[in-house]
Amino acid sequence: MGGNQTSVTEFLLVGFLLSPTMQVLLFGIFSIFYAFTLLGNGIILGLISLDSRLHTPMYFFLSHLATVDIAFACTTVPQMLVNLLSPAQPISYAGCMTQTFLFMTFASTECLLLVVMSYDRYVAICLPLRYSTIMSWRVCLTLAVTSWTIGVLPALVHFLLLLPLPFCGPQKVNHFFCELLAVLNLACADTHLNEVVIVAGVVVVLVGPVSTIVVSYSHILCTILKIQSGEGRWKAFSTCSSHLCVVGLFYGTAIITYAGPLYGDSEEHNNYLLLFHSLFNPMLNPLIYSLRNRDVNAALRRRLEKERP
Repeated sequence: MGGNQTSVTEFLLVGFLLSPTMQVLLFGIFSIFYAFTLLGNGIILGLISLDSRLHTPMYFFLSHLATVDIAFACTTVPQMLVNLLSPAQPISYAGCMTQTFLFMTFASTECLLLVVMSYDRYVAICLPLRYSTIMSWRVCLTLAVTSWTIGVLPALVHFLLLLPLPFCGPQKVNHFFCELLAVLNLACADTHLNEVVIVAGVVVVLVGPVSTIVVSYSHILCTILKIQSGEGRWKAFSTCSSHLCVVGLFYGTAIITYAGPLYGDSEEHNNYLLLFHSLFNPMLNPLIYSLRNRDVNAALRRRLEKERP
């Protein structure tokens, strides 16, 4: 095999096999969605930064989630838009490896941030009298830094295992970005270790956080049900409803994406799921928090009123 190996300097992203007219139409639609993603998350970041009433642990973690969502979308969407207009446009080897690493980093970090946010809601609802003590700014900063740091580690392991692999061709990645499994399919070497590490990573980064969130919300639900007044129960639930929606969208699509191959789902089907995961989720998250969160709505109204002449 060694004699047939060639030095691959670029890859071609297959993307979505559609007619030229449909590609142009999708370019316009996805460009609008991408703009809304940047605008929506940017507004969330701006409001949290400018409004002192949002300087709380809950919104501190939300600002990190918005940052991850912006980075998440910027990692995959611009290249996808380029490919929709110029399907034969290649991506360099270095660019492909970098995209793979960044996608895994931001995906892992978002998983961990959602766990941290569920813990914040658990302390707020189940231990309200100790909330300010437990969720001090030092603890919040430590949790945020830990989420980012641990998020990088699994991505770094996958990246270091991917770099030494030889690629002999074809150079066509059957995806709209350099997704890890799609790139591994092009390697002309044994990738068994990579696949084992991927399965272990899914268990650690996906199953572990989901289990933790389920436990947190089980305690939260038990506490809410013990509240005597209906108004009190609704107020307690409303403080975590936005987070629950985001968790459902993020982990729901992630679990279906990685469980799909076990049930024979096609690669194209998983490509569409990852499209939802990397484009629609980051766009929907700020909408969910702005539509279902009174504090964010109030902060936005106050900011708009200040801007009026």
